[in-house]
Amino acid sequence: MNISVLSSGLLTTIQDLGRIGYQKYGVIVSGAMDTYAMRLSNIMVGNDENESVLEMTLIGPSLKLEKGTLFSLTGGNLSPTINEIKVPMGRPIYLTKDCILKFGPCIKGCRSYLAVAGGFDVPKVMGSKSTYLRAGFGGFNGRALRKDDVLSIGVKSQLSHEIIKKMKDIEGNGDFVSSGWYMKNFMMQNPDSTVIRVFEDRQFNAISEESINKFFNSKFNVENQSDRMGYRLSGEKIELKEKLEMISEEVSVGTIQIPPDGNPIILLADRQTAGGYPKIAHVASVDIQKIVQLKPNDKITFKKITLKEAEKLYFKREKDIIELKKSMRLITI
Repeated sequence: MNISVLSSGLLTTIQDLGRIGYQKYGVIVSGAMDTYAMRLSNIMVGNDENESVLEMTLIGPSLKLEKGTLFSLTGGNLSPTINEIKVPMGRPIYLTKDCILKFGPCIKGCRSYLAVAGGFDVPKVMGSKSTYLRAGFGGFNGRALRKDDVLSIGVKSQLSHEIIKKMKDIEGNGDFVSSGWYMKNFMMQNPDSTVIRVFEDRQFNAISEESINKFFNSKFNVENQSDRMGYRLSGEKIELKEKLEMISEEVSVGTIQIPPDGNPIILLADRQTAGGYPKIAHVASVDIQKIVQLKPNDKITFKKITLKEAEKLYFKREKDIIELKKSMRLITI
């Protein structure tokens, strides 16, 4: 089975959980920006959590899908439709005819994820199918999708076949059927300001007391220069107690750096492997999904928690994902 690209959208790439184990060689991790949404989309169609998906940003593509395709959509709501009929998100969708999946205005969030049963049949590079745009490898020919590209779908798992059997039992009059159950909306952004939980990083004590107060009691604006490498923020300038000479250190997703201009940078999927700016705080893993769904000019406020609290939040989320996987297997019985 294939998917044909009729229009590409703003930025549509193939991503998985990233390229692990190669940072020591200077190769970035890359992968999906919203790994939580990506994992959920795969679980709903019976894929391995790390199977490749399409990551669509702000303006989605138009795609021709073949009859018998099982897919799901999670993350940001980019107004998906099939023949002008709204396609529900957060649940499996099964096509009873060849269809054209289109996306419209961005209603909420900014990144949407499309998983198809079987994933995308593209070669792995260094153990990953993720697209590394700057280096031009991985994904589909190392680039974003273009009009007239044709993507091959991989081999479906046994669980995917079982889900399809259940979907065929659902009555429908249109070109697709969807499950009666759905996964709850997990994007809880406040339109005025999204609260991001952070814990102290190595150079937290290097910033002035006044700047610490500013950091936790001010709103920061997401700048237009933000991208997959990192989100640049503007607002109250964060100042150091004194000039700091540093040797470059390791960085990871969620690291918050303070460059000389005092405007924080939150490092994300396509981050560099090491950095020389002070690392004052680190975003709790569970809140990365909030950040990457923000658009330019959205607002962020920071809330301080402990590393232990961040770990508890992470373990709770992972427990929830395990329960979802168990539920998917029960649904097919």
